[in-house]
Formats: sequence, C-alpha cells, structure tokens
Amino acid sequence: MSMGAYDDDEHERRERKNSSVDASFDDDRHEYRGEVEFDGDESTAELLDQFEQLQDE
Repeated sequence: MSMGAYDDDEHERRERKNSSVDASFDDDRHEYRGEVEFDGDESTAELLDQFEQLQDE
C-alpha cells in the first residue's frame, strides 16, 4: 500500500476508538476550603503594570 492510500481497517479502528467513552475515571468533585496567604510588597497598581508588561511580551 502506498503512502496516503485509504485503509478501511485503519479507518474503522479509529472510528471505534473515537466513539467509545472512557467513564472509568473518578468524576467526583471536591470542595476545598481554607485560606491563601502570600508575601508581597507590591501594590495593586504595580501588580497590574507587571501583568500588562507580561501580556505585551
């Protein structure tokens, strides 16, 4: 078979693979409660300036 030739078996295999749904994973949602603290001396304006500079890059 040459490169790029249509392969019915491969097409069917991919269709079966893509049409199946794997529901074996844990779909429970977890709720986390707590507090977040961080150390930083920057003001809100300084942080926004830094964010804008990062977006421009």
